[in-house]
Amino acid sequence: MVAMSHSKITLKQLKAEIAACTICEPELPLGANPVMRADSSATILVAGQAPGTRVHETSIPFNDPSGVRLREWMGVDESIFYDETKVAIVPMGFCYPGRGKSGDLPPRKECAQSWHNQLFKLLPNIQLTLAIGQYAQQYHIGNGMKKNLTETVRAWQDYAPKVIPLPHPSPRNNIWLKRNEWFEEEVIPYIQKRVRSLL
Repeated sequence: MVAMSHSKITLKQLKAEIAACTICEPELPLGANPVMRADSSATILVAGQAPGTRVHETSIPFNDPSGVRLREWMGVDESIFYDETKVAIVPMGFCYPGRGKSGDLPPRKECAQSWHNQLFKLLPNIQLTLAIGQYAQQYHIGNGMKKNLTETVRAWQDYAPKVIPLPHPSPRNNIWLKRNEWFEEEVIPYIQKRVRSLL
């Protein structure tokens, strides 16, 4: 499956191509099942890492404890979160990448190389990007990142109001959240206010 390169592709066509993508299927332990959501009217972008096994099985992004926490951080319920006319959900990797020694493997690079630039050109109304984890931050912040994730998130005001870097909302990050109480005291109220203003 090769990405269409002509400039007249519509979002509907591009989403169909992404859904049928098998570029890195030989490297995927559970096979290809690209999971993303987008509509040209969306004003908020959730930019995650890559689906986990539960998302792979259901094709529903963030339908796990990480998603529960993320929706709490945003101050929205499932009806808003899964309304792609309001919230686009575009991870750095569209398919489950498999497991490594310390958790899931990084997102496959083929997704960003093949699809992301085309896709984001067709999402002209995005005003807030929640960049979750270092891979999303590398793409959406680039050279503006600090030396590690904690410092990047701590410098969130440098990127607001367009982009807010976030730690992953996984329960695995509970220790990080306890060590960095400023995050839930300062950043979460700002995100909720910003999300409300865009909805």
